[in-house]
Amino acid sequence: MAEDLTSNVVQVSTIKDMAGYQEHSVVSREIIRKPSGTMTVFAFDKDEGLSEHTAPFDAAVCLLEGEAEVRIDGKPYSVKEGEMIIMPANRPHALKSTTRFKMLLVMIK
Repeated sequence: MAEDLTSNVVQVSTIKDMAGYQEHSVVSREIIRKPSGTMTVFAFDKDEGLSEHTAPFDAAVCLLEGEAEVRIDGKPYSVKEGEMIIMPANRPHALKSTTRFKMLLVMIK
């Protein structure tokens, strides 16, 4: 049964279990959407990613499981489970899995 995490109900949840892996796919689940920002959990299968793009706001990527390559302004950064990286606003960035990985994306407007 799916949980509605946007309601006013207080609950404890396991973040990395909120999005499951699917073969050859990127799965996402939005946890919070407010005028001030969003929180989204992603699950990336191996060799999947997000192509280069920009966002008008800073974003924090926190790896919950696995490893990924995050490119910011074309420079690659290896990010592993338990680590995080800030993707600055208006700078091109992309993500690619080096293993299956899960991440929490926090974007503050």
